[in-house]
Amino acid sequence: MGVYKKITVNADVAYDVLVGNELLNEITSQLDDSINQVAIIYPAKVSAIAKKVSRIVKKSGQKVIEISIPDAENAKTSKVLEKCWDKLGSAKFTRSDLIIGVGGGATTDLVGFVAATWLRGIKFISVSTTLLGMVDAAVGGKTGINTKHGKNLVGAFYNPSLVLCDIDNLKNLKKYDFTTGMAEVIKCGFIADERILEIIEKYPDECKKFDGIEIPELIARSIQVKAEVVGKDFRETSSSKTGREILNYGHTLAHAIEKIENYKWRHGDAVSVGMVFAAELALAESRLSPEVVERHRTILSSFGLPIKYKDKNFKKIIEIMALDKKSRGATLRFVILEAIAKPARLENPSFKTLSTAWKKVTK
Repeated sequence: MGVYKKITVNADVAYDVLVGNELLNEITSQLDDSINQVAIIYPAKVSAIAKKVSRIVKKSGQKVIEISIPDAENAKTSKVLEKCWDKLGSAKFTRSDLIIGVGGGATTDLVGFVAATWLRGIKFISVSTTLLGMVDAAVGGKTGINTKHGKNLVGAFYNPSLVLCDIDNLKNLKKYDFTTGMAEVIKCGFIADERILEIIEKYPDECKKFDGIEIPELIARSIQVKAEVVGKDFRETSSSKTGREILNYGHTLAHAIEKIENYKWRHGDAVSVGMVFAAELALAESRLSPEVVERHRTILSSFGLPIKYKDKNFKKIIEIMALDKKSRGATLRFVILEAIAKPARLENPSFKTLSTAWKKVTK
């Protein structure tokens, strides 16, 4: 099929996101005689794809350095970051060389931060191998690692030079890993593009498999949502209620769940619960209709995504949410909806409001 859609992200510096099939050879567009070395950073589970990338680069004449990292959130640590720096230093990597990250969202977060920090910034390409990575981490320029205090608290805004969303790579995913990625697709539908929700509701079976006929459009629409948002507010500094932080719909509680579960919960699962919680917050504040709240539950649960969480110590959950990047000082801040595609902020909700919403998402 080749390129199904090319989306240009105009944020800080412009770059293209390609969605389609059999896209790996597009990497050669970023290779020229000025590049002597290419570091390919990847987790072992996608080594077959990484080896394909390596052969393409070598054929173009560049030397390849392969750096294997842990899978998922285990990659996003200062120890792994230091390992990557050490490998680049040993290879005498220069500012004119190139990094390619092959993997899912966590790999993208780490590799982007490696590229942003090595010699204060070198070029990198993201080859996304998961649905979550394609529609979330690979686009937008947020890079970073986790600390014991929370998720993504250390990082930088740094854009890739190219993002490849090769749908063929999704065939390597376990079915539920694909499903959890749909949480971010659904999020884009709620915050900005209702057509995404309509497609899912009209063609549910086609949206549950990587080669479903509707998947390329869902991926492209989700990326377009993110591209438009980050193009207006790259560094999440906008005071507007339509700034970049709307992309974090559902993420305030999600990140708290991930931390309290030691990152053993899948990101998409946590976001699913987080979106229902945010919808219930808006309902409790009389800012969202019960029908839209129920639409959250219906769509998410149709994929088998969780819409409830075990009833843990809620005060501890609140403490963790207070460390979220969207919070300001002592102000606890949430992204909520007032209607489909009408996001807004909710600042410092009362404990009563928080408790009401919490009871609706716990079991």
